[in-house]
Amino acid sequence: MSAPLDAHLERFEGAKFPLGQLVATRGILAAVTHEEILVGIGRHAVGDWGELCEADRLENERSLTEGARLFSVYRSTAGVKFYIITEWDRSITTALLPEEY
Repeated sequence: MSAPLDAHLERFEGAKFPLGQLVATRGILAAVTHEEILVGIGRHAVGDWGELCEADRLENERSLTEGARLFSVYRSTAGVKFYIITEWDRSITTALLPEEY
């Protein structure tokens, strides 16, 4: 189950791709602050893929041009690991915890 994430799109100035609808799962909303989720989405939008290995970073770069799914990994200030995923058609970007994947 996910919920719409009310965000001001101007936060994502310089985005490399459309984010589509922004949503967050119940799990991440309970574990990570709204502000930290938005910071993660902002980083994702500009191509800062977070804690990905080099191979996954290169895959994201290829996905930018080929229209495939984009995936990023971040940690909150409390150390909670979370994912940001934008679907291949750029219709939706989801913030979620690894166990919700």
